[in-house]
This record gives sequence, C-alpha cells and structure tokens, in this order.
Amino acid sequence: MRLLIKNGTVVDPGQNLNGKYDILIENGKIRGIRTLSIERDCISIDVEGMYVVPGLVDMHVHLREPGFEYKETLHTGSEGAAAGGFTSIVCMPNTNPVIDSPDTVQYIRKKADAERVNIYMLGSITKKLEGKVLNDFESLRKSGIVGITDDGKTIADAKIMYEALEKAGRYGLLTCVHCEDKDLVYDNSIHRGKVSGQLGLSGRPSVSEEVIVARDILLAESLNARIHIQHVSSGNSVRLLRDAKERGVQVSCEAAPHHFTLTDEWVIIQGPNAKMSPPLRSRKDVDEIIKGLKEGIIDAIATDHAPHTEEDKGQNILKAANGIVGLETALGLAMTYLVHTGNIDMKRLSELMSLNPSELLGLDKGTLKVGKDADITIIDPNKKWTVDKNLFKSKGKNTPFHGMELTGKAVMTIVGGEVVYNDIDNR
Repeated sequence: MRLLIKNGTVVDPGQNLNGKYDILIENGKIRGIRTLSIERDCISIDVEGMYVVPGLVDMHVHLREPGFEYKETLHTGSEGAAAGGFTSIVCMPNTNPVIDSPDTVQYIRKKADAERVNIYMLGSITKKLEGKVLNDFESLRKSGIVGITDDGKTIADAKIMYEALEKAGRYGLLTCVHCEDKDLVYDNSIHRGKVSGQLGLSGRPSVSEEVIVARDILLAESLNARIHIQHVSSGNSVRLLRDAKERGVQVSCEAAPHHFTLTDEWVIIQGPNAKMSPPLRSRKDVDEIIKGLKEGIIDAIATDHAPHTEEDKGQNILKAANGIVGLETALGLAMTYLVHTGNIDMKRLSELMSLNPSELLGLDKGTLKVGKDADITIIDPNKKWTVDKNLFKSKGKNTPFHGMELTGKAVMTIVGGEVVYNDIDNR
C-alpha cells in the first residue's frame, strides 16, 4: 500500500528537518520526503496545520503480562500506546514470572508480534528482582532484550550494582536504575514535606533518591560505564546529573509527565491516584525537572505507565499501590505544560519522546529517514480535549488527570505504514 501524508510540518531532529514536507510511505517504509509530491495510486491524508514526527517511543512501561493480566495485557497496553501516539514501547520486567530468562523473553516476544505497536523488553538485573544474584546478561541479550533494570526496586548492595554495570557493558546493554534508599524511607506514602506533615505521614524524603543517584553515578564513572537513571523526581538529582554530565560521565536519565506537571499537593485532592514511586514532590522540584528538560540534562520523557485495579488504589494512602497510567495522557501533558508554555519547542519534544529513547536503547527507530520503518505520529497542536479515564484503551483507569483539559493530541498513529489509531476525523 502507498500512503501519502500531505501538507504537514515535519519535525525530525535526526535529519535536522523542520518544515513543510510530504511523506510517501510504501510497503511499510519511508520512500520519500519532498517539499511537493504529486503521486498517483496513493491514499492521501491531508494534515495541514499538524506536526508529523517520528513515532513516539516510551522506554518505561508496565504491561503486567505475564502474571497480572487483570491489570493490563500486551494487547490493552498496546491499544493505549497507539491512542497516545506511541509506536514503540519498552516493558519492565516486574511480571510473574520475572523477565529474567530467555524462555520468558521468547514468550513475550511471540505474543508481542501479534500487536500493532512495537514492543521491546528490559530484562531484570538480578534473578527474581531480589537484588542478590546477577542474571545471565549474555543469554538475555541474545533472546532479545534491549536493556536491563530492577525497576521498582533499588539494588542495595553497591558491589552487586558495580558488577552489574561492568558485566552489562560487555554486552552493550544499557543499565536502567530505580533510585531510592529504603533505609531513608519512613513509610510507603508520599513525599516527606509540608503536605505529608499536614496528613500525619512520615513520608519519603528527596534525599532517599539523591543518595542512590549519587552512588550509581560514581559507580558508573569508576567503570566508564553507561547508566540510565529512571523517573527523576528531585531537583537535587537534576543537579547531580548536571555535574556528572559536565565531567563526562556516561549517564542519561528520564522524567515522567507527572513529575513535571504535579506537586505533592495533588495528593490532598486526588488521594491514592496521586501516589507513585518516586512520589510527587515540591514546586521547586517540579521547576528543576522542567529546567532539566529544557537544558538537555534530562534526556527522555517516559511515562512509567503503571496500571492498577480500583481495589489496588482504593486502599488508604499507606497501603494503596504506587503508580498511575500514562500512555494516553503523556503527549497532551507535554504539549500543554512544556510546548505551549514555551519551555521547549517541537524539535526538543521529538528528541525527548522519540529520538533520544531510541538511541539510548539502540532501537532502529526515532527518525523518518528514507528506508526506515514508517513509524509516524501526527499531532494536532491545538486540539483541546478533556482527559476521560472511562475512554482509555488501557485497562488501567488510575490517573490524577481525569477531567483535566489539555491542548495538543496525537490524532493519528502509524506503525510500519499501517494506521493503528485515527482521530483526525474527530477534530
């Protein structure tokens, strides 16, 4: 099939493209990018006034399958991804069984092949996510993982973390880490600050994140190894990362949309639906995250999409599960809070949500170069819409953004030349 995307503003940082072009797609590949196209025997889509960007890539998603299909499946997660403009997603290993063996990787890969977005995997750093015994990274790499993490759990033993970084480097695997010193966590609730005091909670101080960020930066620096800090939430963590990058440490990091939009005060309004790990923090922290995104200290926007049931979230703030869904709100939040506020431009947004995550994980994505897979996201920058959790494709409805009006939305998602989501007719 030949498809022509006409009259859109193409933004592709990988090719330094930012202007009006037509894109010709044939047999699932990009066949041409031209300032003027006159093609016959094509299906044409007019996207005047819209942005055409390389398909969005989310490097931090919890798909819950296998083991927790009552929360999410590969299929429902993929549908949510497509609706949010994501053409590629990377699932975390905290499933049951854990993604710590080639058999589990192959099981997920086989099921993922039937889905309409690209699904990749991170394998666990340690067996069963227990933080004690390193996995066989070589066999996991050969079976198809694109990186490693014990996401949701911090490896407390510095020696094991050191050895993991050393070993991962041999196989070209990016080591992604969740940073929180459990010995500095007073209770499993929210950020330790003014709001936690008002609610009579002891909380989780920012320093519990920062000390592990500092430790893992130093470990990576000592080995000249690559390390990726997941879901940065603290302003001081951004400062540590800035200093490390200036020294030439091979460190990268990501921020989640909730950490550049919401503060811990939202817990008073939303309760457990505003509870996540790491927690929402202060206004100062939010401002530093935004500054880090603007300056290039933070390399990627990743959702940390974490679907839970109403029962999981319906408990008190201490017992309720951590996490919110994010695949269907991430782009709208980034457009509303970053692009429309003038904090970043569309080129930077495409870097954060497509090019950089692709390059960090070694995915052959993130660009619209001729010959590459036709993975494309079309964005209507001025589309106003209201978040309605009841319309989510994901099984998870746990979001603090329900009822919020956003400006900017993915109106078409194309994967391998196939339209997998289309909202253009409803604009």
